[in-house]
Amino acid sequence: MTKSASSADPQSVTATAAGTAADATASHVARPRSAVSSGAGIAGLAGLLGWFAIARYFGMNGNNSALASVFFCGLAMVAWSLLVDKVHRNPTTGIEWSLRRPWQEVFDISVAKLAGLWATWAIIGLVYGLLRYYWQGQYEFSMWLFTRIAIPLFFLSIPYVLWLDRRLTDPQDGAWHFGRWLLGADDFDVEMVWKHWRAWLVKGFFLAFMVSIVPGNFIGLIMPSWEDIMANPVAFTGFAIAFLYMIDVHFATVGYVLTMKPLDAHIRTANPYGMAWVAALACYPPFVLMNPGGPLDYHVNTADWNVWFDHWQMPAWFYWVWGSMLAGLTAIYAWATVAFGPRFSNLTHRGIITHGPYRFTRHPAYLAKNAFWWLSSLVILDWNDAGIWSAVRNTMLLACVSGIYYWRAKTEERHLLADPEYRAYWEWSQQHAVVPRLFSRISGLSRPVITLEPDPRVGPSA
Repeated sequence: MTKSASSADPQSVTATAAGTAADATASHVARPRSAVSSGAGIAGLAGLLGWFAIARYFGMNGNNSALASVFFCGLAMVAWSLLVDKVHRNPTTGIEWSLRRPWQEVFDISVAKLAGLWATWAIIGLVYGLLRYYWQGQYEFSMWLFTRIAIPLFFLSIPYVLWLDRRLTDPQDGAWHFGRWLLGADDFDVEMVWKHWRAWLVKGFFLAFMVSIVPGNFIGLIMPSWEDIMANPVAFTGFAIAFLYMIDVHFATVGYVLTMKPLDAHIRTANPYGMAWVAALACYPPFVLMNPGGPLDYHVNTADWNVWFDHWQMPAWFYWVWGSMLAGLTAIYAWATVAFGPRFSNLTHRGIITHGPYRFTRHPAYLAKNAFWWLSSLVILDWNDAGIWSAVRNTMLLACVSGIYYWRAKTEERHLLADPEYRAYWEWSQQHAVVPRLFSRISGLSRPVITLEPDPRVGPSA
């Protein structure tokens, strides 16, 4: 038989009271501060929507107009970050603005860094040139743009690197180590070279993809008239979803462009775990598994939600309700990208985001995207009398797709948990965020805090 608190000895009573106070304090732990302010995302959204309104009004539906929309989105975020948030003063930039090293002191460092940087660009460019995949379809636009900015970037990199190296507390970064290796020196760190290449592989792969889809996404929203958009709930839902995806694509594109230390938006580390890369690349072309014809194609013998509703002769209000749910899920997905401000990137650590939808779950984009697919495809139903096994197969395939995103989430957490700031956010979210608490309640489990041994591949910025 256990003792009650009142019958316990004084020391036990004191310990119990102290424990209760500690529990109460823990239950009111503040959410860790986000590395990016909400204002940066709002500013970028204002810049994008402002240009979009101008483009629609004047019918500017060309590639240059699409590029301008990315420019104004990024410019607004840069202005807010520097003038309001003053992110260039953050200690995480690695910049000490009071430093003014003599040019002679950093010249050799800058030469090695430029050699590493230029060689990196040349190798990525060679890969682009060798792979025919990058010279057809939507990727032709990316290659057209990259070939035109290559020479200006080459010359601009010289004053930028020389200026920055005079102020960095440690200018010997991954590019420097790679450059030293190229120059035949023996004072480079192999692990720093790998960190450098992991970061640039992420940027080289995903930036080409994001840029390639900017024009079509943007132009497709400029053309339709308001009469066509508001013709029926299906047309409006389609426009709303495409519009929200435009926001996501623009913020993602800006994020891959602005990996810069003065903005505190540089890549601290790229994910070092091979399975994380497999999980992420499985969701993007040319490796994507779930597109039509792919091994996880769950679209065979299915129909979109509105086709089913036409078949069932549903009333108009039902279309509006279902369409609103789909648009709402897409809005959460876009909101999750906007919350990153100028720092969005797959497979990287560029600062911990805890505001916006990340107050409710650690992976709002993945949850929203997968919920959208389940509600829009209705895979549990078979079309054209394909049979119950067709519906079962499509349901299982979509479950596998959702499983890949769960896998992505866990491999990303494994990478980020090496950072104490993410560990604090992880612990806070387990106790306070709505979705983790809901899953814990449903499963009846309260998962322990994840602990990891330090990984030499996850460390300071590459």
